[in-house]
Parts: sequence; structure tokens; C-alpha cells
Amino acid sequence: MPTTITIDHAPAIPEDAELVAIGVRSGELAADAPGLDLGLADLARFEGKVGQTLVAATDDGTRLLVGIGDGTDPAAYRRIGAAVAKAASAQVSVAVDVLSADLSGTARNAAAEALTHGLILGTYRFDRYKEPDPAPALATATVVAKGGQRVTDAVARSVAVAAAMVLVRDLVNTPGGDLTPVAFAKRATEVAEESGLEIEVLDLAAIRKAKLGGLLGVARGSAQQPRFVKLTYRPDGKPRGRIALVGKGVTFDSGGLSIKSATGMDGMKTDMAGAATALAAMSLVPSFAPRLEVTAYLPLTDNMLGPDATRVGDVLRARNGKTIEVLNTDAEGRLILADGLSLAAEDEPDAIVDLATLTGACMVALGDRTAGVMGNHDVLRQRVLDAAESAGEAMWPLPLPDHLRKPLDSEVADLRNIGSGPYGGALTAGIFLREFVGDCPWVHLDIAGPAGASAGYDEVAKGGTGYGVRTLVALLSSWTKLPAG
Repeated sequence: MPTTITIDHAPAIPEDAELVAIGVRSGELAADAPGLDLGLADLARFEGKVGQTLVAATDDGTRLLVGIGDGTDPAAYRRIGAAVAKAASAQVSVAVDVLSADLSGTARNAAAEALTHGLILGTYRFDRYKEPDPAPALATATVVAKGGQRVTDAVARSVAVAAAMVLVRDLVNTPGGDLTPVAFAKRATEVAEESGLEIEVLDLAAIRKAKLGGLLGVARGSAQQPRFVKLTYRPDGKPRGRIALVGKGVTFDSGGLSIKSATGMDGMKTDMAGAATALAAMSLVPSFAPRLEVTAYLPLTDNMLGPDATRVGDVLRARNGKTIEVLNTDAEGRLILADGLSLAAEDEPDAIVDLATLTGACMVALGDRTAGVMGNHDVLRQRVLDAAESAGEAMWPLPLPDHLRKPLDSEVADLRNIGSGPYGGALTAGIFLREFVGDCPWVHLDIAGPAGASAGYDEVAKGGTGYGVRTLVALLSSWTKLPAG
């Protein structure tokens, strides 16, 4: 998986560095600072705030001054790295000497990791469909820091995670007419081969044989055949845990017969971000969680309006035997997840984590940068929240109140695919999904907001974000046995 630039680590500034970025703490600059040629206007503008940049003449040559705030927050270095990447975008290479001397040990390693992340993701561009740009572009960056092999390893870890996030961004940004279910399955096969994962791809006939009625129901309106991808990593020896990831893979969502508006359909190529995130996380498992057995279940289809599209009122039978009355064909993600969760639960893992761009209601509640977290196991849910906090990805716990289960009762089937009232849409969707996990510890991540960005900020580019990969890495790499209950 290629990244946008190449990153290495050095203990000192390389002599052949084309441009050097230097970290400046808040309030550190003065007009008469030795070796600097700054005017009062520059001094007034540049306060050393995190991510501020200023090109300045110094006794050592031209330098890129970069604000690092107080310099002690490792997570801030993602923003700092992205700021350097953008300010140095016309250079071919840059040496980045911004890590504060106040950082030591673990904090320095974490800061180097975050800085690398910002440098890579800050240069990301999705230009597959554009004419090549002949202008120079940043190709290499050197993270300058003491710390020897530990910092080198931290940089390498960050490069791997960033590459996985680039994979997600590329998949999410690819138009649905090109990233069909078959094309997604082909890319998943390539990732599996590159990462040493087992892969099984079910075609339409195999999906029918497996009785994946939710996936079949959504796929009925499309000229594109669905696929179901199962990826597995098995460690040598007895695993210290068995985890299942389930990702929603709607490669384009028109809403089906419950068709979306034109503005509501814009951006619906992102509706497979859950599956893309699970795929990317699986590519990292052999390196980051080599003693775990991890399996990903990816139902893949688009949701279209073809002549045999599922009608409102049709009844589907999911893999676990439950019947579902479809009263809104635009609530399709939960239908394909019903099959994915059922298959995952059948394999009796220690835990299931699903990721889905599932509801606009979650965005109404939490905004477009925070995921909702629901589940049936308090300890697992808290672990996911803790992993997200350590990874710098915003999540917020949401309840699954029992009184919202009754509105899912159907007169003709086991349950409806939407509630009977206008409120609590994200929670109702979570309660629906709970019907398909049995007694297995399970957490649902509604990533409808943060999976895509309507505008760029910090290290995030407009479009697919790669959100969720860092959280899954943090969760899996620190996995321990769950308590009962």
C-alpha cells in the first residue's frame, strides 16, 4: 500500500536537507532573536501556536518556522506534521526538527509517531482522475529526533498505519461506478495476498447458498452482483483472543425505491467506509496484533432502483433466520450487517466490533467528527472508547434503551427495519443490529459523520478520512481477555 511520501528518521539534521522545519514554542520568538531576520509584521502574525508556519531567513539559511504550542502534547504533532507538509508542499524533501526537548521516552516516541502521521496524511491527494501535475511535490521527509531505534520503530509504525488509512481514503474516494462490489472484493484479495491473510469471496450463488437474505434483498435492485468477503488472520500457536470485525460495504447508496434527494445522494460513494476500515485494519493485524485471531466479514453491494428492487413492505430472511419487514429501503446498511453479524456470531468470537456509516441521526446528535458507540457489553464498549481516545479519534457512548425495541415490532415479520417513530434513529439502528449478535460481546460504531469530511482540516483531506483505523489498531494491539457479563 503506497503512501504519499517516504519518511525516515535521523538523530540530526541531514546536511543535504533541501528545507529544514524548526519548532518554535508559543511566545518564543522575538524581533531581535539571534540569527533571525524577522519584521514586526511577521512577529505579530507568528505566535508559535500549534500548526502556525512562517518562512524565515536565518544565519543557517532559509528555515520553515513551525509553531508547536507548549511542545508537550504528543497528539498535537499530527497537526504540526500536517502543517509542515502543506507549507513545504512545493519542496521535494524536508527535514523536520520540531520535537520539543521537553519530550522524553514514551512521549517522544508518541510525538514522533504523530508527527509522521501528520506528514503523510497532510500530503494526501486523491488525483487518480486528474491530469498529472508537473509541479514539484514533497516526496521525502526526515523526522529529526534523538531516541535511536525506538524512535525509528515509532516512525515505521506510523508509516504502516498511515498507509492503511490512505487505503481507506482511496477506496472511499473512488466513484461507486468504478468501485463496484466485485472491484472491492478484488482489491481485498490483493490486500490479503500482500498481508498474508486468508480470504474467502462469496459470489452471488454462494451468497444465496449461505442464505444471506439481507444482502440479497439490498442487491436485488442493482445490475452489479454482490459479494461477501471474509478475511482471517491466524497466528502461530494458540491465539490469545478471537475478534470479529464487521464492516458495512454499500459501494453506492441511492436509497433504493425510498430514493434519496439529489443532495442526500451526493457523497454516497462513502457508504462502504466501514468495510474499507475493517479491511485496512486487517492488513495491520499481522504486525500489530500477531497473537490474535481476527476475522473480518464484509458484505458488499450497492443500493439501486432496478426493476426487481426490494419493495417497501417486502420481507427478507437474514442469515440467523429472523425475518425483516423492509419499510424503508434507504435503511439498507442494517440489512446487510444483519447477515455479517450473524455469520460473525456463529463463529463464536470473544468479541464483535462493527463499523458502519449507518445513520444521519448519529450526525445530528454528535456532529460530523464524532462516532457513536453502542453495544451490549460495558467493558468492551469502554475499551473501544479508551482505544479511540489514545488514538485521537473522537467517539461518544450512546445507550440502547429497551423501550425503543418495541417500535421495531412488525405485524408480518419478526421485526421492522425502521422504528415506528421519528426519534432516536441511531439508537433504533443499534437495537436492530443487537438482534443478530446473540450473546456475543458486541460494539457498534456509527461512523457516518467522521468517515468523510466535507472540507479539509489539519491532517484530514476533503473526502474519505480513514477514521477508525487507529482506534482498531489501539484496541487490537492491547487486547486482553474480557470479563464475563
